[in-house]
Amino acid sequence: MTHGAPVWRDVEITAVRELLAQLRDVENGPGGWEDRRTGMDAFGAAAKLPDGLAVESVDIAGLEAELLTPAGAAPNRALLYLHGGGYCVGSPRSHRPLAARLASAIGCPALVPHYRLAPEHRFPAAVDDAVKAYRHLLGEGVEPGRIIIAGDSAGGGLTIATAIAIRDSGLPQPAGLFAISPWANLAQTGAAYAAVLHDPMLTREGLQDMADAYLQGEGPGHPLASPALADLHDLPPMLIHAGSQEILASDATLLAERAGLAGVEVRVEIWPEMIHVWHAFAEWLGAGRRAIEEAGVWARGKLA
Repeated sequence: MTHGAPVWRDVEITAVRELLAQLRDVENGPGGWEDRRTGMDAFGAAAKLPDGLAVESVDIAGLEAELLTPAGAAPNRALLYLHGGGYCVGSPRSHRPLAARLASAIGCPALVPHYRLAPEHRFPAAVDDAVKAYRHLLGEGVEPGRIIIAGDSAGGGLTIATAIAIRDSGLPQPAGLFAISPWANLAQTGAAYAAVLHDPMLTREGLQDMADAYLQGEGPGHPLASPALADLHDLPPMLIHAGSQEILASDATLLAERAGLAGVEVRVEIWPEMIHVWHAFAEWLGAGRRAIEEAGVWARGKLA
């Protein structure tokens, strides 16, 4: 489905364009992966956090993570949030504002694992760490039907891949999956890769560099690398968001189509004029706030 047209304000457009320019410099700058990671963390540190948020470091048998607890959060529910960054950059710090806003909208704590990044750690290290974090929540006594898994960009694809790995390992599934602008087809075969000519954040070349760093010889069609190409039967309900102005829009629609054919309850929303992971700009962008609020309503319905 296509979401209703957002209302843009001049001040919002100006602020977001400036932020996009900064992020693009980070993503495509001359520095190595560590410089890009530092830059993305700085972006996250500059954004406001919800009032009353508690931030706690967690060690999951060697896997670092953050536990974000909004004011008034229900202790018997959990959001497992998987950050974006092309499997090569990003961290709980860089995505703390987005994860915290979503956790606040749902009304539950969020566990954000610092899963291992490429190229130091090749596929499927990120999937293994995400499943490890899910097992941790189960071990802490959180019922699977009280867990939502969500993520953005690579983390959106990782959200679906994690559910596939959970299914194949015989673990109980969470209540729902929320994929924001998911990078779910590393083969880059969707129509939007050619149709969207002016994505202000992503390029095919940049995505290919990150795919190569992550896969390191593994084929892009592997179901845990490109879950939009996978067998999706018996997965939990999905909510998928993507913007019409991003080259990953067709990843979202392909994922939704294949999920529906597999009998999965799925809802996909393509937001007109929106860019890649516009939710991350919620501090400045009204459409970002609305998208998070609506996702929170959906998630609460699945956790009820």
